[in-house]
Amino acid sequence: MAIDPGQVSLTGRVAVVTGGGAGIGRGIAEGLRAFGAEVAIWDREPESCRAAAESLSALGLTVDVRDESAVDDALSRTRAELGTPSILVNNAGGVFRSPLLDTSANGWDALYRSNLRHVLLCTQRVAREMVAAGLPGSIINVTSIEGVRAAPGYAAYAAAKAGVINYTQTAALELAPHGIRVNALAPDITLTEGLAALATEDHAERLAQIVPTGRPGHVDDLAGAAVFLASELSSYITGQTLHVDGGTHAASGWYHHPGTGDYVLGPQ
Repeated sequence: MAIDPGQVSLTGRVAVVTGGGAGIGRGIAEGLRAFGAEVAIWDREPESCRAAAESLSALGLTVDVRDESAVDDALSRTRAELGTPSILVNNAGGVFRSPLLDTSANGWDALYRSNLRHVLLCTQRVAREMVAAGLPGSIINVTSIEGVRAAPGYAAYAAAKAGVINYTQTAALELAPHGIRVNALAPDITLTEGLAALATEDHAERLAQIVPTGRPGHVDDLAGAAVFLASELSSYITGQTLHVDGGTHAASGWYHHPGTGDYVLGPQ
């Protein structure tokens, strides 16, 4: 049977996007909304959450997804106002430098809570709702290229992101009998609002040398991949991590020489 363009439509679906007030999360929320989904943005920053919700005609809920009771309350309100979610995007996260010899237990716990604990929590809570309602669905976890490579100075963050990748695989197997697919997106250099404001022409040229496709990523690149994974076009895909990075993961250290444009490996 030939695929149908209508399979990409998300009309009639309810989506939750954590950390959807800005950056990649907002880009994904906008993409899901553009393809017909009713979207609930869960973000702990009240102003960015409100602004994004107003701009996208979405439901904006100020919620710290690291807190179980806050997640339960947000899910209850989302269900009451929009219906039961069948799409979940676990995008919330945070990072700070944490060299191995200097990382405290509190620092480790903070990075774990910001990048992995809420993925387990939100996936469990929303998946329970899907199963109870008999709804198939799609769960998308935003990890990072740092989850599959060494990240000197960021060991705790990288470990949490690697945990997201493994959790994605395991959750995919457990939820497959319920018709719920679980996949992950792994970005690398992505020009969110903050990075775009800081970027100079020289900086953009250096990024073009690092990225095989010759440009840094944009939040719309992540949004397109998220729409695909949320839709029926990806109905046979689960347990996968899709690297939306312009080829940097595949490059494994190869980059464009600034003078010749040829690929070189390591310092020249």
